[in-house]
Parts: sequence; C-alpha cells; structure tokens
Amino acid sequence: MDVLSNVLQSVRLNGAVFFDVRACDPVVAETPNMKLIGHRVMPGASHVIPFHIMLRGSCWVEDTESPQPPVQFREGDVIFYPHGHGHIFVSNIGDRLEPDLDLYRRPGDSQLPIMMDLDDSGRSSMHFVCGYFACAESPFNPLLEALPLRVLSPRPENGNHIEVDLIHSALRERDAQRAGGEAVLSKLSELLFVRVLRRHIESLPEHSKGWLAGMRDDGVRRALQLMHGQPQAAWTLNGLAKESGLSRAVLSERFTSVIGHSPMRYLALWRMQLAAQYLRDTNIPLEEIASQVGYQSESAFIRAFRTIVGDPPGAWRRAQQRQA
Repeated sequence: MDVLSNVLQSVRLNGAVFFDVRACDPVVAETPNMKLIGHRVMPGASHVIPFHIMLRGSCWVEDTESPQPPVQFREGDVIFYPHGHGHIFVSNIGDRLEPDLDLYRRPGDSQLPIMMDLDDSGRSSMHFVCGYFACAESPFNPLLEALPLRVLSPRPENGNHIEVDLIHSALRERDAQRAGGEAVLSKLSELLFVRVLRRHIESLPEHSKGWLAGMRDDGVRRALQLMHGQPQAAWTLNGLAKESGLSRAVLSERFTSVIGHSPMRYLALWRMQLAAQYLRDTNIPLEEIASQVGYQSESAFIRAFRTIVGDPPGAWRRAQQRQA
C-alpha cells in the first residue's frame, strides 16, 4: 500500500495553476491568508494551500502572520504554505502593499493561468507562477497535521528541473488554448505537489517527528501500510505489531513518538476519514459504510463517528450535501 497516495486520494487533493506573473525590482506582491481568498480561487474547498515557483530572478519571501525569518526565493525554488498563512514577495525586506482581493477569482471568459504584468517598463527581471491546492481538512488529514507553516523546496543541486518543466508545460497549455487544458493544469500541479513532498520527506533530519517522518521508519511505515491497506480488518495492537515485525511495546512507543497518535487512535481517525469520504461522495447506507471501515455494527460506527467528528454520520452527510 502506497500510504501517501492513499491519503492524497482520500483528502481529494485538487490543484490549479492560477497566476503567471512578470515583475521587476522593486517587487511587492502579497498573498493574503486563504481564509480571505480560498473560496474565491478554489470554490467549495474546505482547505486551500497556496504555492509558488520562481522561473526567473529572485526576491525575498516574508511571512505576514508568523515570526519566521524571511527566506530568499531563487530561480527553480518552490514554496508552499500548507496552512494557508499570508505571505509577501519583496525585493526589500519590510516593504508592504495592500493586496487587491478582487484579483483572486476564477475568470469566466478565459483559461487559467491569468497573466499578471507588474512591470510597467517592459523589462521584467522576475517570472514566477502562483497556484493553489484544495483538499479536505476534516475529519482527519494526517498530511496537514505533519506539515510545517512553510515548505521551501530549493532548486535541486544536480540541475534536474522537473518542477520547472512541469510549470512550463502548464503555461504552454494556457497558450495553446486546447480543450481540457485546465484539467491538464490541475494534474501537473498535483504532480508538482507530490514531488515537493518527496523532497521534503528526504530532507527531514534524522529523528524527526510527524506523519511524514513515519514514512522513513520501517516499523511505523509497515503499520501504516497495514492500516491503510486493510482499514476494515479487525486490527488489534498485537496484530499490528506482529505483522510489522515489532513487539507490542516497541510499536506502541515508536508509533506514538513519531506520529503523535497511538496506533489504535490513528486507526480510528483514519477510519473516520474514509467514512467521511463515503458519506460525502456516495449514497451507500450507513450499515455498509460501517463494514467498509471496520465496525461490526452500524450503532458502533455511529458512536465512533459522533465521538471523533462531533456529529452523527447521517447529519454530517446531510450538511455536506447542502454545501455541495
């Protein structure tokens, strides 16, 4: 079981390359918090992640909502803000310009990405692309839990610019105006997201904590593969430990230390995420959903769903249908 792919599918990752920006020094371009613009750029999404890639030039990126230090954003770099925090691109640290929220909307008469020229002189020294990812935040998104406020993926030292090539392919789709272009843009941006996640996992220091770090721990990864591959199985801590090649005590200690949840708590949370997917996307009866996610009875499933999510599954399903 490819755990990362399983999670990305369950949380309904969907991407869009939105702005194609040319600019010159001094640049000042702010991205507001996604609570302000997420519904405009990715309608219907419960959570929106902005991302950017620098194709030419360089500038600084400053967080506008956290004390993190500014970082240089160079050609070939990719930066994500997994929790949707606001940030600003500047040539001079400390420069500010109030963002125009009206810019953040999907065009009704043209194909994405939207061209933006911030250079009146016609001698743009910077070219960067901005986009967004939509995903489900609740009831349980282990990927979001594990990601920091900011992920900066530097240009690979070996000169392998697959991420840049992906974005250039996306821009060619816009220029060609071919049928299905936005669908291609979405898939290209999702591939970009997965590649940056892989590089982030590989760059994590030894003894890191969190769900992504669990991908590098053999015993924890095996336990995750079992739970994601067979969520309907009647797993116990003893059973998971045996199949993972660890003792019960070692699995419990290592899994909890790395992931932040005990194995059985994680299993319960993941089952609720799968149940929410069934409730949102299908008309499958509650009894069948209960069986699919490992519960012996509908009543046991309803109790577990209400405890973890806060609402009974029937009410949660109706609320999701009203929002659709």
